[in-house]
Amino acid sequence: MKYLGIQTQQRRNNIRSMMMLLLFPCVILFLTWVFFVIIHVFFVSDDAAAVYSWEDSWQIANESFLNAAPWVVGICLVWFLIAYYSNTSIIHAATGSYTLERRDNKRVYNLVENLCMANGLPMPKINVIEDLSMNAFASGLNKKTYTVSLSRGIINRLSDAELEAVIAHELTHIRNRDVHVLIVSIVFVGIFSFLSRMALRRLLHGSLRNGKNGGGLAILLVVLVLAVIGYFITMLMRFAISRNREYVADAGSAEMTKNPLALASALRKISTDPLIEAVEQNDVAQLFIENPMKKSASFVNELFATHPPIEKRIRVLEQF
Repeated sequence: MKYLGIQTQQRRNNIRSMMMLLLFPCVILFLTWVFFVIIHVFFVSDDAAAVYSWEDSWQIANESFLNAAPWVVGICLVWFLIAYYSNTSIIHAATGSYTLERRDNKRVYNLVENLCMANGLPMPKINVIEDLSMNAFASGLNKKTYTVSLSRGIINRLSDAELEAVIAHELTHIRNRDVHVLIVSIVFVGIFSFLSRMALRRLLHGSLRNGKNGGGLAILLVVLVLAVIGYFITMLMRFAISRNREYVADAGSAEMTKNPLALASALRKISTDPLIEAVEQNDVAQLFIENPMKKSASFVNELFATHPPIEKRIRVLEQF
């Protein structure tokens, strides 16, 4: 795989971030409009049908949408800002990682510092995950929060060259601003995931239990269906960029270390034991160099995988 260059990859990721930021309001506004169309045009009662014509129903639906649109955008914007800027702390809480002090492991600090100085990168924070399995991830949105997190297992079980290659892979994610793109996608998927769960919960424990208010049940069903559609649309957006970023970060590691076989060797070892017990969410799992959650081998899992098969990544590295 030919490496694209730092500025090219950063520019592409910036464009992707902007496209996602622009596309998401379009998706949510479109689905909001569909909601009002379904409610006012297709779920009109017989009494209302006698009063309003088909054209009137469309007009009411459009007017309702225009009145609701500013509120929908405002609520999503507040949600996005809160989730975006709190995501780093949420990720570290979800993985149980904490700061690794220099005095506790000078070896790791020296590897990170040498790579940063050689490539003109800011020194990130270094966190450790107390798990004997082997994995790592990068996080943070700016120089103050950039962090490379390493499991205890990956620190202890890889050679210096292999660990350096893994660190270079994570530094490439930071340099290419992959973290920004991923967090944007995580927040977007999370909004629709939340709406889907809330609607489903209300259906299971509210209207269905009472057996009343058929109109409310219909509205909840519409919300659930549209939220699921939005969830899958944003998931596809995430999958479109998630796999490619791993290949690019692998290439970046090879460029930094001039030793692609070291990363190939590290990935081969990591593939034997990537499970991190603390990680229970797919949104967090996609940040790692290899998915740290147990996945059964199936066509569906491969189709919706956030990482390319590690065997293919190794083959690409061995061709450098």
